[in-house]
Amino acid sequence: MYQVVRARLCALVYGVGTALRRRAVRQGPRRDAGMVTSEYAMGIVAAVAFAVVLYKVVTSGAVSAELQGIVKGALDARM
Repeated sequence: MYQVVRARLCALVYGVGTALRRRAVRQGPRRDAGMVTSEYAMGIVAAVAFAVVLYKVVTSGAVSAELQGIVKGALDARM
């Protein structure tokens, strides 16, 4: 019984592997599913540039005063 089950399981696994190989050959080269290193680098540069702009905006005089007013109002609120 064990050998029959094992033989059928091996045949199934071999058949699946063969089907996957045939499908890969039909589809041609595998499509790139992710980003390459240069795309990661450009994403990091864009994120850093956005962070710098956001930092400049938040630390500007008007925004800083407004944030301080919000925090002060929140701390002075009655419970």
